[in-house]
Amino acid sequence: MIEAKNLTKRYGDKTAVDDLSFTVEPGRVTGFLGPNGAGKSTTMRLLLGLDAPDAGTATVEGVPYRSLARPLRVVGALLEARALHTGRSAWDHLLCLAQSQGLGRSRVGEVLEQVGLASVARKRAGGFSLGMGQRLGIAAALLGDPRALVLDEPVNGLDPEGILWIRTLMKSLAAEGRAVFVSSHLMNEMAVTADHLIVVGRGRLVADCSTQEFIERSTKQSVLVRTPDGEKLAQLLREAGATVAVTADADLDVTGLESARIAELASAAGLVLHELSTRRGSLEDAFMELTKDAVEYDAGVPTAGGVK
Repeated sequence: MIEAKNLTKRYGDKTAVDDLSFTVEPGRVTGFLGPNGAGKSTTMRLLLGLDAPDAGTATVEGVPYRSLARPLRVVGALLEARALHTGRSAWDHLLCLAQSQGLGRSRVGEVLEQVGLASVARKRAGGFSLGMGQRLGIAAALLGDPRALVLDEPVNGLDPEGILWIRTLMKSLAAEGRAVFVSSHLMNEMAVTADHLIVVGRGRLVADCSTQEFIERSTKQSVLVRTPDGEKLAQLLREAGATVAVTADADLDVTGLESARIAELASAAGLVLHELSTRRGSLEDAFMELTKDAVEYDAGVPTAGGVK
């Protein structure tokens, strides 16, 4: 388990992390979301002992990272996949890390096989593609067979196959009972990967809940109705308490009533329905709505006459 309690970090007059508390539980993928400048990377550095907090505590399984005798056996981390000696082979890079943790050479071969790099194990890591570099970074995080993982933007720059691979890996690690803490700006990817979300803005906690709950409480659900009896049905639905908007295609966009109730009302009135579909908000919609007042750097909205 990874835990932050009242975590605070200041750089001069700027507060990067502001009284932040949350827990990353084992057995699930916890997504870490926030706009640029929200304090995500700083928080991860605090969790891993790379920066010291001005207040509060950051612990892994109850102790600070710096107190762990062999930290890679407890928590594996990927903050910067390219942070390695480019002249070393993938094998030698991992072997150095393994020896620092009292791990045998066989473990190096196991993780290289696990991440799909066994065939290039003796090649210099400096010549790896971005995707191969990410896989090597994941291999380093897995080296100690840790019970928790901290991954910062692990899908950055990857092709669809690489993204699918990392998604599947994270979900399988969580299914084994590990705590997986992952930051990402790819909302669509987090929607299908993360079970739980920690959302921050300007260094403060914005949300700490399941992914589904986050979407449902931050977006409105509507029902698209396609019917040749639009005017009659719209009036009927409004009388039943719904809010009805007419789209550009003359369809009805209905909020305030479930699709089943809409169908019942139409049937009772003898009105024809050609289509009835529920439209739910996306994680991206929910994220934009909930963090709109916590954006550090706002480029404005493009307009016809230029950029606002």
